[in-house]
Amino acid sequence: MSSSSDSATLAVLVRQDLGMSAGKIAAQTAHAAVACSLKARKEASALFARWRSEHGRIVVLGVEDLEALEVHLEDAQAHRLVHHAVSDAGRTEVAPGTVTVLGIGPAPSSVLEVLVGRLEAL
Repeated sequence: MSSSSDSATLAVLVRQDLGMSAGKIAAQTAHAAVACSLKARKEASALFARWRSEHGRIVVLGVEDLEALEVHLEDAQAHRLVHHAVSDAGRTEVAPGTVTVLGIGPAPSSVLEVLVGRLEAL
């Protein structure tokens, strides 16, 4: 998740154990990005404005399973970062209420590097 500067970035963590199709991953990622954007606009307006002015960098990363996603959720909460976990409605590929992805940010890339830098991009 390397970045050349400390730009603002939004990270979306996708559970790899669910076997979601590329289309499903794209939809779930979009849900997380929109929710985080709306929260950041209210709760971290200066960082949101910076993120938007820097062209809204988003990285999509894989996590093994729900347990790994929850560890990152706890990290986001501990660092007081904007975050949103998406619970699916269950109309297509996964059961209702399944947590599919976690959005974190926008946040400084240096902070995200510490929290999710070891995860692989999808």
